[in-house]
Amino acid sequence: MGYYPQRNRGRLTIGQDGNTLMMLILVQLTVFILFSFIKIAYYFTEGAEGLLMYRRDILSWFILSSNLNTLLSRPWTIVTHFLIHDEVWHLLGNMLWLFGFGRIFHDLSGTRKLIPVFLYGALAGAFLFVLSYNLIPVLKQNQVPALGASAGIMAIAIATTVLAPQYRIFPMLNGGIPLWVITAVYVIIDLAMIPVSNTGGHIAHLAGAAAGFVFMTQLLKGRDGSLWMNACFDWVTNLFNPEKPKRGKVIKSQLFYKSTVPPYKKTTTNFSQQRVDEILDKINQKGYHTLNAEEKDILKRASKEDI
Repeated sequence: MGYYPQRNRGRLTIGQDGNTLMMLILVQLTVFILFSFIKIAYYFTEGAEGLLMYRRDILSWFILSSNLNTLLSRPWTIVTHFLIHDEVWHLLGNMLWLFGFGRIFHDLSGTRKLIPVFLYGALAGAFLFVLSYNLIPVLKQNQVPALGASAGIMAIAIATTVLAPQYRIFPMLNGGIPLWVITAVYVIIDLAMIPVSNTGGHIAHLAGAAAGFVFMTQLLKGRDGSLWMNACFDWVTNLFNPEKPKRGKVIKSQLFYKSTVPPYKKTTTNFSQQRVDEILDKINQKGYHTLNAEEKDILKRASKEDI
């Protein structure tokens, strides 16, 4: 992709429609605050011993165990472990990386791919983590838990880099640093840290990276791995949506003949503000790569003119 819309098309805010990035960050923060209150309650009640009790009685039921017997007795931890952070710096670091890469991915691919990529990465990380600790002899000696969103965030980072490797950040530094450089450093650090500390975590990160790479390369070939997942999300959402189209209703009559959207307003630039807004909405929903040549040309001209 040779051109990226570098303009800030509006800040991502918590109340913004379709803002999956802020929703994901908010969920992570909410879960952390909830578990922090429980942890504090244990500490005030039992002192230092309460922290051990908290990990045994509460935390262990939501984090992923590398022990197969424990995992089979708590299968929900496959999903809950990537929502749990037990330390402030762990949470802060992950959220900074998520916002940094997620903001770019959100702008370039639309609102409906970030959550699927995150989930693919998190689940791939969980799978390789458990597999490694049950097959690699040196790791079988130590049964450890996994928690945190790092694998899912790594998937987003890699997917973003595959989509736009030359996207530049920090433009004040000699024109900016290409995104692929940041990601390469990120991956190299994970590889180098495997024998040093948090071995299982770094293995999970690499699995997440592989998931993000596969997802985006397949998407660029026209195979969208997020479609089935978004269809499930839509089905669940529509169960509680009173405004969903009723069976037997003609969608054309609802959305076209009864539409309240005003017609195009002609201008001397041969395109209207409404047309530009529609293109920006298309980017927001489906990603920049779905624009045709005419839409890209309109977007370029709109960025140079005051319409």
